Amino acid sequence: MSRVSVTTAAGSSRRGGIAAVLPTVALLLGAVYCLIPVVWVVVAATKTPGELFSTFSFLPGTRGGLADNLSQLSGYRSGEFWRWGLNTALYAGVGAGLSVAVSAVAGYALAKYRFPGRTAAFNVLLAGVLVPQITLAIPQYLLLAEVGLTDTYWSVLLPSILSPYGIYLSRIYATAAVPDEMVEAARIDGAGEFRIFTSIAVPTMVPGLVTVFLLQFVAVWTNFLLPYIMLADDRKFPLTVGLFTMLNQGADQPALNTLVITGALLAVIPLIALFLVLQRFWSIDLVSGGVKA
Repeated sequence: MSRVSVTTAAGSSRRGGIAAVLPTVALLLGAVYCLIPVVWVVVAATKTPGELFSTFSFLPGTRGGLADNLSQLSGYRSGEFWRWGLNTALYAGVGAGLSVAVSAVAGYALAKYRFPGRTAAFNVLLAGVLVPQITLAIPQYLLLAEVGLTDTYWSVLLPSILSPYGIYLSRIYATAAVPDEMVEAARIDGAGEFRIFTSIAVPTMVPGLVTVFLLQFVAVWTNFLLPYIMLADDRKFPLTVGLFTMLNQGADQPALNTLVITGALLAVIPLIALFLVLQRFWSIDLVSGGVKA
């Protein structure tokens, strides 16, 4: 091999190594960018009000600061924070569960049935995916006000049930994961449509439905504008609105700012736990796919 060939090969190898490292570096920078606010919230929750406003640093506060903040947060208005947490769990859990049920039925119907207006319905669904949910908050308030459901739990639950993006994902996943041949074979064997859906389609669509549940759960858990518009009774507030009211009071009571940060830290923990619990369904799906292959 000539010297020119060796030099060319070395240069190509070096460029290939740099090209392989760049995506990793970009992902690491993105991870650092996303984790810095989380790290700061964790550190800030350990500080006293004096330490929080005196200097800005990523060093933990005094020993026992987190325990003191948790104790004061629990005692705020006789445990109002935990009531907000239960309300948030109700809105997110029930809303996401009902949304999954509606998305599964609608997505399966759009994927496996042929009926007049099917294409038009799917196009309207796609248009719904593109509409920002924030633009629907006021119309939803006006509609629910007409039937007297504002300032009730239903005013937050009902808009959470229908998710155009969830139906879209369910339709795409049902098309890819549920074979038409299996559905036809079940029909030939005499199975009804409801049994085909519950016994064949739903078990096959579980990984996709878990994704829909997780996305909708996070969307409802972190939703602020809808409950802020719908609710007036602070006993029905979710965490987002409740912590916002505490933050507004922080102008007159600076000690509440530390409690808001501690509450924000506690509000993130269930989302992390839920993701860690549900990710096994995606792993199971990948393994099953490898076995089938």
